[in-house]
Amino acid sequence: MRRVAKLSAACIATAALALTATACGSTSNDDDSSSSASSGSGKGGIKIGLAYDVGGRGDRSFNDSAARGADKAAKEFGGSLKELTAKSTDTEADREQRLTDLADAGYNPIVAVGFSYATSVDKVAAKYPKVNFGLIDAVAKAKNVDSITFTEEQGSYLAGVAAALKTKKDHVGFIGGVDTPLIKKFEAGYAQGVKDTNPKVKVDVQYLTHGSDFSGFADPAKGKEAASGMLDNGADVIYAAAGSSGNGSIEAVSGVKGAWAIGVDSDQYNIPGLAKFKNSILTSMVKNVDVGVYDFIKSVHEGKPLTGNQIYSLAKGGVSLSTSGGFIDDIQPKLDEAKKKIVDGTITVKTS
Repeated sequence: MRRVAKLSAACIATAALALTATACGSTSNDDDSSSSASSGSGKGGIKIGLAYDVGGRGDRSFNDSAARGADKAAKEFGGSLKELTAKSTDTEADREQRLTDLADAGYNPIVAVGFSYATSVDKVAAKYPKVNFGLIDAVAKAKNVDSITFTEEQGSYLAGVAAALKTKKDHVGFIGGVDTPLIKKFEAGYAQGVKDTNPKVKVDVQYLTHGSDFSGFADPAKGKEAASGMLDNGADVIYAAAGSSGNGSIEAVSGVKGAWAIGVDSDQYNIPGLAKFKNSILTSMVKNVDVGVYDFIKSVHEGKPLTGNQIYSLAKGGVSLSTSGGFIDDIQPKLDEAKKKIVDGTITVKTS
């Protein structure tokens, strides 16, 4: 989420290091470094700027989903990418500077990955009316911004249904990276899904950090510790909406026989960096950030840039539960029934 990252000689000098870290996947050590990376030749093609949230490319979750959408667009449209990664200690000025640097360098469109960019996007977009901005997980006011949002609570409701049907101890857990309104949508939907399915199931909730401390999205060790505590207290299904911190939660769950982890944002069963834990990943609440990013970049490429608020709902396939591994095949009819009720309005999922 944040730190000044100027497109300067010093920044370019760190590109090789940033790309190396990306290939290895994000860790708690590299998440706190602001980084810059460029890819693709794209001469005469579209120049895509990406301002990542904490963790950046390689977090195996939220940022990676955005990266997949940008990669697809860059390849399809012959474009180039410039990627800047935030730091957990970023200020509003840092976020504004990061977007300004991309705009000054001629990148258009620019995608701000994460709700923490909401204020800075409005400020910078107003200064660069000819640049198209995409904002994920928040709604901007500026006219040249495409706000890309998702009904996380709906997908999380289905995750809660799955957890309630799979727990053998009537005890499950939820780990949030930071106690923001966005992550509370995940918690609310999950808890409602659990309780609607089996009111006897206990739901433990823990947030890794609070307020303006966004390190909870980039600390696998903290995620592992929180999950271990829940497992020790009797939970046997844990859903983490915590960026790369969730990787630690999955690792902790994998060490307990009969316990299940529920992944988030990406289909984490199929993430190479988590392969050794995949048999403990029950499902993932997939949030198709890649689709939103691709749709936005495509619209700019075609000269008809999207603006306003594009809402990617359960009905539109914006969120879903992954079926990789086949671990939820036996409960799929009940999940389909719950999905139908959400889509037709029989069930209204809470957001807080």
